Amino acid sequence: MSSRRYDTNAWRCGTHSTPSKSMYVDAQQAVHCQATEPDAGSCAVKHHFPSPIVSWIEDLSSFGNVSFGPDTEYVDEQARASMGQSSTSSNLHDMQISVRLTDEFMELAKENTSNNLETCGILGASFRDGTYFVTMLIIPKQEGTAHSCQAVNEEEIHAVLSEQSLYPAGWIHTHPSQTCFLSSIDLHTQYSYQVMLPEAVAIVVAPTDPTRSYGIFRLTDPGGMEVLRGCDESGFHTHRETTDGSPIYETCSKVHFNPNLRFEIVDLRSGV
Repeated sequence: MSSRRYDTNAWRCGTHSTPSKSMYVDAQQAVHCQATEPDAGSCAVKHHFPSPIVSWIEDLSSFGNVSFGPDTEYVDEQARASMGQSSTSSNLHDMQISVRLTDEFMELAKENTSNNLETCGILGASFRDGTYFVTMLIIPKQEGTAHSCQAVNEEEIHAVLSEQSLYPAGWIHTHPSQTCFLSSIDLHTQYSYQVMLPEAVAIVVAPTDPTRSYGIFRLTDPGGMEVLRGCDESGFHTHRETTDGSPIYETCSKVHFNPNLRFEIVDLRSGV
């Protein structure tokens, strides 16, 4: 299968109808296309080697928008007192995420996951008609352990987001051998995103959790945001209760899975 080309500039917003064909995809990458033209069907570009950018196009018209809701909620015992259902999202803008984003992220994280190492990614979103569209997944250079991951060379992330005029809409990371919740370290990471963009989300993918394999969370506002704003501790630690009695974080409402939303994957790692 020969490589395909798509114009990077034409992909800045997930609502573009037809991308042009000038973006280079290295022929060494594993390329799988189910259609001869981008808008005729599904075309996945999956890579086994690091590359500056790869793209995913979706056209799954048989699905409708699916909202992430708190049904069959799973709460880890460590986080039970800190987590609640969505209650403070009524004043936030909607966010749309591709139905394929978590699966593609897990494919990129496969080697780390098999070695019980966490992997993280950054979400970039455009804003249009009162809605944030997550149109980019950035896999930064990073250091990971079984219970944490840390992006390094963060200026590269900022450069990509700035070049594409995207908002830092949150982050996604794995819990390879833990359940689906936000640890104390995760809460501080989420605070750094949410203080910039109130709609920012934290997606946790926990493949070994028998009850829920992923969750989409935000800090409560003002409760959780106030607690994290006043916390100077690092590493794993406990947090005080919120002054208003609310949980520190909650599952997200107003986040929708869109089967037709296009997004780019930018892998900045030097080795996989």
